[in-house]
Amino acid sequence: MNLHAIWAIYRFEMTRFFRTLLQSFVSPVISTSLYFVVFGAAIGSRIDQVEGISYGAFIVPGLIMLSVMTQAISNASFGIYFPKFIGTIYELLSAPVNFLEIVVGYVGAAATKALFIGVVILGTSALFVDLHIQHPFAMVMFLLLTCLSFALLGFIIGIWAKNFEQLQLVPLLVVTPLVFLGGSFYSISMLPPVWQAITMFNPVVYLISGFRWAFFGLADVSIGLSLLAIGGFTALCLAAIWWIFRTGWRIRQ
Repeated sequence: MNLHAIWAIYRFEMTRFFRTLLQSFVSPVISTSLYFVVFGAAIGSRIDQVEGISYGAFIVPGLIMLSVMTQAISNASFGIYFPKFIGTIYELLSAPVNFLEIVVGYVGAAATKALFIGVVILGTSALFVDLHIQHPFAMVMFLLLTCLSFALLGFIIGIWAKNFEQLQLVPLLVVTPLVFLGGSFYSISMLPPVWQAITMFNPVVYLISGFRWAFFGLADVSIGLSLLAIGGFTALCLAAIWWIFRTGWRIRQ
């Protein structure tokens, strides 16, 4: 494996991120604060606790997942789309670099950026609520897997997109609604039985449930199903990327 090529791609992407570090740092802090003001104060005044957890603390895993998923997709999709847009991707494809090294470089940088945002939000949340993480290893594992899997999805979207509008299509119209409807700010058990059954078809439910279990030991679905869901999603994305580079779909066209 060409580690020099991977590091060159990774460093280039991270340099672009550090040029806007202040924006990358301030934006999630402000957004998280607003969520706590709106959800914590407005809704939290009516919902004191959810399954024995204060509502302010209960929404923290959902806030982190919402930001991590969207940031991982956005960074990875833009990272690979921009070389397509300006034509430099052909130089990359003609270089002695295989598709795995390209994916590791771009996806690794996008996952790192999303992880940074997740840590920032976690630190900001600790200023508003008292957090005790019951399973820190599981929390880190779920966070890393989510950053990686959604960065892979973003990479696919970046190759699929034909214009800048399509880059935002999936995060805004698909991922964000699924996160909001996936138990980010409420427990699935609070829904009527019919809606509980329908919600189980939302794949984001399993990610948020597993991540929340790492914090509080509470989950809407079993931890095994959560791990199976994120593992299967990651494998599916990897298979799709392998097929894209094998066939040249939307790359050589």
